[in-house]
Amino acid sequence: MIIINQLVKKAQKGDENAYITLYQQYEADIYRMAYIYVKNREDALDVVQETAYKSFSQIKTLKNPDYFKTWLIKITINVALSHLRKEKKVVHLRTEYIETIPSNEKEDVSIQIILKDLIEKLNENEKSVVLLKFYADHTISEISDILEMPLGTVKTILYRSIEKLRMQMKREDIYEQ
Repeated sequence: MIIINQLVKKAQKGDENAYITLYQQYEADIYRMAYIYVKNREDALDVVQETAYKSFSQIKTLKNPDYFKTWLIKITINVALSHLRKEKKVVHLRTEYIETIPSNEKEDVSIQIILKDLIEKLNENEKSVVLLKFYADHTISEISDILEMPLGTVKTILYRSIEKLRMQMKREDIYEQ
């Protein structure tokens, strides 16, 4: 952590090499988070590139070097959401892809597809909290920091989102208690 703090301070003074070293440590995490939102490789790479640009140009606004990764993830989420708003893309899994899946795995895959579709129906805050919690394995405290929301709000959004998903799954007739 001491090395990261030193690199952040150097980057804030304009040291490009320090910034590149820092960014490369988290590039895989940034790509994964971007991919969760935009759902395809090309757009995820665009988000990673835009995140690199924005984070480098705004590195001086980072107040606490200990939160560099959290700060980067927040920028990534904002860039991904902005990208989605601009593109208004809808990704559908074509049925011929399902036919190539072995029959014993089809049920799991179709449940995953339905779950992804249900998550897409959540509002931005709900989707962000659910994705950060269950796809990126962040703690509620980390999610609170990333989204700059009070801890109680994150908990409320998470539980409300889970309940919405549960109700939607009941309507889809795939939820078992």
